[in-house]
Amino acid sequence: MAWASTQDLFDQSTSFGRLALVHVLMMAGDTMVTVSLAGSLFFSVSPTEAKGRVLLYLLITVAPFAVVSPVLGPLIDRSSNGRRILVALSAGARALLCWSMAQHLNSLWLYPEAFLVLISSKLYVVTRGTLVPEMARSEQLRVTPGRVGGAGWPENDRPQPGGFAGFNAQLTLLGTLAGLLAGSLGAGILKSLGATSVLIVAAVVYVASTVASARLPRPERVAHAGTLRMSQDEADVHALRPLGESEVAWGLVAATLERFSVGFATFLLAFGLRRLHAGLGWFGAALVLSALGALGGLGLVARVRERLRESTLLALSLLGTGLGAALASLNANLVVQSLFAGWIGLWAAVAQPSFDAITQRLVAPGAQGRTFARFAVRQQLGWVIGALVPVGISLSFSAGDHLLAVVTLLGAVLYALRRR
Repeated sequence: MAWASTQDLFDQSTSFGRLALVHVLMMAGDTMVTVSLAGSLFFSVSPTEAKGRVLLYLLITVAPFAVVSPVLGPLIDRSSNGRRILVALSAGARALLCWSMAQHLNSLWLYPEAFLVLISSKLYVVTRGTLVPEMARSEQLRVTPGRVGGAGWPENDRPQPGGFAGFNAQLTLLGTLAGLLAGSLGAGILKSLGATSVLIVAAVVYVASTVASARLPRPERVAHAGTLRMSQDEADVHALRPLGESEVAWGLVAATLERFSVGFATFLLAFGLRRLHAGLGWFGAALVLSALGALGGLGLVARVRERLRESTLLALSLLGTGLGAALASLNANLVVQSLFAGWIGLWAAVAQPSFDAITQRLVAPGAQGRTFARFAVRQQLGWVIGALVPVGISLSFSAGDHLLAVVTLLGAVLYALRRR
């Protein structure tokens, strides 16, 4: 799958190839910003001071959605061509902000600038979810012009259920690979030249992503049979059921719980390693294993998407996370926790593309901007709540893993029962 995705990336004659290039550059830039902030906000201070800074950062990560969801979500839906413009604006704004952050790294200005970077980043995340159906190649999704049915697709030739999951997984895989390379490069620059240089390189990457965003094709040139504007009936249904069909609503519960697990496990490991005075090598090993696990999960989605429903994949992701946490709690040492980082990375990579595909398939195209924005708020809140638990409470690896196992296994059972 990685080779096929790379071929698609460099095939700039296709709409998906151009979107993939934008995504790769965006993820590379975001990773470098994360590396620079981690070097200045987490590793450079004492564990006690790091807690305060991390708590502030976690609150900041939620705040951008207060802007993206009510204001920018409807704007994304209003104009299909506006989606391309919003992607380019989000990249250009981050280029300018990274350059400014490099000048204010030790100033209070860093926090509002980081906040604006997060707003721009979340704007792209939400817009990307609406762009996948537009940019998906018609020969793979078998979409032909015809009468438009439910969710804005032709009734007799709607996309295959696994199609969007495959495209989402492919984009995420490319983004993960880009993050690995950019993270390694950023870590090297951080160690040798400092966080300021990392931010300057990130600004250059965002400039490249701005140029790539301008090359995204206009909607009328994309082989897409759907309509981007909601009919009055669709608008009424969306107003009455803003979370969509029951499959979408319960999928959101499962995906949010998986994001909770990622936030919880990430900060449980981070502060556990700080308490044990572990070297940076352990952090690096956990990040690499998490990325490798994500690659494995994305490959799994690509292989089984035609045989398993997205809802089944969501249930399996919660079950797999819970069983892994239960096993890790039996012998919770540094090696086991690092391996568990890879395990949870695998199942998180299975869950997110699957849930995105459910939303793209069952929500009307004209409502997808505000829907993805609303869902992003809930998922980010889940991640932050999960992160706040080990940040606020000093938990041992064993106790944390045990708690995570109980929560996710109960969630898996509840989701499996409710979706039936």
